[in-house]
Amino acid sequence: MLAVAGDSAAGKTTVTAGLVKALGRNRCVSVSSDDYQRFDREERRGKPFTPLHPDCNYFDILEQHLQLLATGQPVLKPVYDHSSGRRVHPELVEPSDFVIVHGALPLHSKLARACFDVTVFLDTAEVVRRDWKMKRDTTVRGYTTDQVSFEMRAGEAEWARFIQPQRAHADIVVRFAPIPERDDPPGTPLSAEVLLRPTIRQPDLTGILQPDLTRTAHLRLARDTDGRPADSLHVHGYTAAEGNAAAEKLIWHALGDPRTDVPKCLGVIGPEARSTPLAITQMILLHHLLHGAR
Repeated sequence: MLAVAGDSAAGKTTVTAGLVKALGRNRCVSVSSDDYQRFDREERRGKPFTPLHPDCNYFDILEQHLQLLATGQPVLKPVYDHSSGRRVHPELVEPSDFVIVHGALPLHSKLARACFDVTVFLDTAEVVRRDWKMKRDTTVRGYTTDQVSFEMRAGEAEWARFIQPQRAHADIVVRFAPIPERDDPPGTPLSAEVLLRPTIRQPDLTGILQPDLTRTAHLRLARDTDGRPADSLHVHGYTAAEGNAAAEKLIWHALGDPRTDVPKCLGVIGPEARSTPLAITQMILLHHLLHGAR
């Protein structure tokens, strides 16, 4: 059981999609915790909260379903159609070898967190997340620009109260962001900082992330927000394609199966676009799923 939590448009679906394809849909089930919204888009108008608030979700049912999935039992999951803003027919979810739950609130309660073997929080830079949300909601979900702006403003307090605190409970924190001091051309993939907390047995990357082996990624010891030490993996998005490919191969062979090539589904951010920082982040999560973290 893997949880991928984060604010709206932080990249949860993209991270999850690559993992599901790499593992195979016959072995991996993906569940959106955002499907447990209590109100459709029309019903939410005039309500004193946004979907980021637990009261706007059937959170007790989500907790029950997480427990059932964690013990290998099927659930009849609600489905929320984001393109229309309506609830549609529920679907039967049969647990498989791997279950990935992604959404805004999968780590909100202690009971929910206890269901997972590995937990991830996407702490994507706010300027990036807002841009992603505006583009997605206006092109895919039928919102106007004003509606998206209003929803983002309305959800700021709930983000601080309910979404951001989940960061403290994650085994891995991933931050996609540009590097401020660089003036990279448009289209340059975002860099990633992957904070590997000692709450689970993290992979040992010290032997392969040496300057003479790769300049795409480096590992350093950092201080977490609570002052505790944690490994911080930095993966640069601006390095050349040849160096990126070599770094991906190096890390994949260390964490995955050295007899196979890097799965082409990792790092995909668009029809013709890839991101090495995303691919390496997904490799680490695959390592935990395949080898067991706890």
